[in-house]
Amino acid sequence: MLDTIIINPGGRQQTYQDLNKKFTGIEPPIWAGLIANFLKQKLIKLKLVDTNALMIDPCEMAQIVQEEKPILVTIVIYGHNPSASTQTMPSAGALAREIKKLNPNQKIIFVGGHVTALPHQTLIEESCDYVCTGEGPITVYELIKQLKNDPSQLKHIPSLAYLGTHNQLNKTKAAPLLSDLDKELPGVAWELLPMEKYRAHNWHGFTASTRYNYASIYTTLGCPFNCSFCCIQAPFKESELVSNLKRNSYRSWSPKFILAQIDSLVKDYNIKNLKIADELFIMNKDHVTEICEGLIERNYNLNIWAYSRVDTLSEEMIKRFKAAGLNWICLGIEAADSLVKKDMKKFFRDSLLQQNMALLKKYDVNVIGNFIFGLPEDSHSSLEKTLMLAKKLNLDYANFYCSMPYPGSKLYLDAIRDGLELPKNWNGYSQHSFETLPLPSKFLKGKEILRFRDYAFHDFFSDPHFLEHIEKKFGKKHKDEINEITKIKLKRKYA
Repeated sequence: MLDTIIINPGGRQQTYQDLNKKFTGIEPPIWAGLIANFLKQKLIKLKLVDTNALMIDPCEMAQIVQEEKPILVTIVIYGHNPSASTQTMPSAGALAREIKKLNPNQKIIFVGGHVTALPHQTLIEESCDYVCTGEGPITVYELIKQLKNDPSQLKHIPSLAYLGTHNQLNKTKAAPLLSDLDKELPGVAWELLPMEKYRAHNWHGFTASTRYNYASIYTTLGCPFNCSFCCIQAPFKESELVSNLKRNSYRSWSPKFILAQIDSLVKDYNIKNLKIADELFIMNKDHVTEICEGLIERNYNLNIWAYSRVDTLSEEMIKRFKAAGLNWICLGIEAADSLVKKDMKKFFRDSLLQQNMALLKKYDVNVIGNFIFGLPEDSHSSLEKTLMLAKKLNLDYANFYCSMPYPGSKLYLDAIRDGLELPKNWNGYSQHSFETLPLPSKFLKGKEILRFRDYAFHDFFSDPHFLEHIEKKFGKKHKDEINEITKIKLKRKYA
């Protein structure tokens, strides 16, 4: 009998509508893989099932669980970035309901950013027995051990939430953050995943012969910052270590360990396309430099992309990136208006943005700009300024998001405090779903912001200058692909 089945929920069609069929990426579930490998080191008998990649529906997955009869089902709701956790909840909820239909006594734990932010609500609304209020690995391991012995005694299991009599919330003491990542969280259990199913994002494929042969990894965990719109700190916030450091959850694997992981991905799985999923890969100069030098030495000719803040780049670093195979940098630009940026505590000089854009172009590193519409100080005028900035920067791609009050973020707490209208269900927190409903700003309704976001997307990607740039730099094939994307009109309930 298995100790646990670890499940990565699906729901791609709900989340991305028709964009899912061809253009969106299919990401390996890094956190599910990390937890699986942690448990394997502890000799826990397990199976890892990625229902998202394999397109396994909840009924089929429930039948697998019924046949395997694990002591615990672990549903990991992290997503491929912090905001993806909430939009995965409908799929996670459906999985739990179907599993409980076949076996009401099957024990289920939810792990992930969303549920750590809302443990009581999750336990009341969903068909799960437990919620992890921390990172996950230690909690799941200790819970499995306890369920084997005495399921009634749960108080000593760290970072666990469960319901008591009259549905009151019981929470245990927080688990410590894993700090020696090389030893305590030794990479992803790639051998348990369907590696042939993972697919790079459409724009990542502009610089590759195939979008498959794809993987994503973390080189660091957590974040030292507290942007108001971000929910990344939710799984770390209760740890004593984080409290002492004012919620600085930032930790890293050693460059030597990361390079060994990349060696394995290339040699064992023929990986060509790689995403570095860290929220802030370009943060610790020595860490990044050593990884890049190792990649340059190996000369794998990988097609890599990573995130960066505008204010953490330098010419020396950018030059090294390109030599190491980092063909794409995703910059969190967010907004153009100075008041909007200052209010969300993410301010940088316009001259610095222009300077670093010029350096990235100089060394032929492609740039994706991330922009957010509907931040608290946004007006029609500031939205237009952000769109105009996106067009002016001569980007190689852009992501346009609406401001969402993701559970675990300051925006969510402020929205609850102020009685603002929130999405009616968790799928409404997705950026691309039918039921998407953004947060209103001080001057605009959520529906107005969503309407502008969809207008901005089509205006940007249909711009003749942008299309000419794409054809000249990447080829007619990719220009035609963008034209194909702009023909897809997302169906919106609120716009």
